[in-house]
Amino acid sequence: MDKTKENIEEEAENLINEETETTAEENISEAEDTTPQEEETENEEAAEEKDPLEAANEEIEQLKDKFLRTVAEFENYKKRTLKEKTELILNGAEKTVDAFLPVVDDFERALTTAEKADDVAALKEGMELIYKKFMKTLEGLGVKKIETEDADFDVDYHEAVAMVPAADDDKKGKVIDCIQTGYTLNDKVIRHAKVAVGQ
Repeated sequence: MDKTKENIEEEAENLINEETETTAEENISEAEDTTPQEEETENEEAAEEKDPLEAANEEIEQLKDKFLRTVAEFENYKKRTLKEKTELILNGAEKTVDAFLPVVDDFERALTTAEKADDVAALKEGMELIYKKFMKTLEGLGVKKIETEDADFDVDYHEAVAMVPAADDDKKGKVIDCIQTGYTLNDKVIRHAKVAVGQ
């Protein structure tokens, strides 16, 4: 019985030793298995930490490029606008001058004819034709006379330079006489009509 007891104890010790060795080997193999996984996890975490920074840097570069392009486009726009404005100031009167050239031609012909003409009536008629053509050219450019005949005095269109006693009550506050014609350009007053007003 003692031998059996001793045998049992030896077998138990052997089993415990085997289990301990097996457990140790398993732990070692598990440790070996988990170490690369832990390293991969650490690498992924590091990559995740780098990714937002790289993304931010890329976004900064994109925004910087976009900003520089926008500034360059704006500078080009400013230069182009300035050039167009300069050309407009220098050549803005081209249309007006071109419209008046035929009238100038008529004046030159009238002056040449006036040197040889003896008929004053014909000369006067020619001058009237040129005047009408001149006024028609002005109207074509949007210039119109400010009408003053029997008109009520209006500070938006008239400038009173004299007050005249009115013969009738219905003439009070009305334009009696026009001393200098006024003009509008596209319905904007460019020169007020100088008038005498009844009082």
